Formats: sequence, structure tokens, C-alpha cells
Amino acid sequence: MARLVKSGLGWRLGWDAEAEIFKGLVGTEDWALELTEAELHDFCRLLHQLAETMAHMSSELMDEEAIACEAESDRLWLEADGYPHDYSLHLILLTGRRGEGRWDANAVPALIEATRSLTVF
Repeated sequence: MARLVKSGLGWRLGWDAEAEIFKGLVGTEDWALELTEAELHDFCRLLHQLAETMAHMSSELMDEEAIACEAESDRLWLEADGYPHDYSLHLILLTGRRGEGRWDANAVPALIEATRSLTVF
């Protein structure tokens, strides 16, 4: 399968193996950014790092404490903001055409799960 788009409430994730430059897609119903293969790889890797960090922080924080955690590569920056079990995600592309997006907390768990089953690498 050359083209794959997954979506759910508040998120979209895609891959097109036949695309020349922008093989990846991230977004919501309201916005989308096309990503290079390297950018999509960084997005998935950094998202999983943030998810692990947020899960670990649940044992370090009191229930009412919120936190913001950042992860960055030379291509993009991600931030998880909220509670360890309920946080939004903010993305900024750092190179090339640049871009920015945000996912609400209710969309993040499904987005994380979708990246785990997007087997493009």
C-alpha cells in the first residue's frame, strides 16, 4: 500500500511512499502539515519520548500539578502541556517551509497509538 491516512477525533496522520518530497502528513480536521520522511520519523520518535516522560512524571507529581515537557530535533519541536494523563501537544517545524500545529488533549492518546502502527520506517 503506497498511501495510508489514519484519522480520528481531532487528529490525522498519513504516509505516501510514492510522494517525491513530503511523504508524511500530520494534522487535525482543521489543519495539516506535510512532512518529509525525516520530519515524520522525528515527529514519531519525539512524540513517543514525550509520552514516556509524561507517564513517568505521573509518579513524581501531585494529582493537581500540571507540567510542560519539550522534545526537539534539528527539524522540529514538540511540547506536551497539561497533566501526565491528559495533555495537549504543540508542534513547530524548525526548518524549510516552517509550520505550527496543536492537538487537544482528547486527541493525543489516539495520535500516539496511530504513530505506533504507522509502519513506514
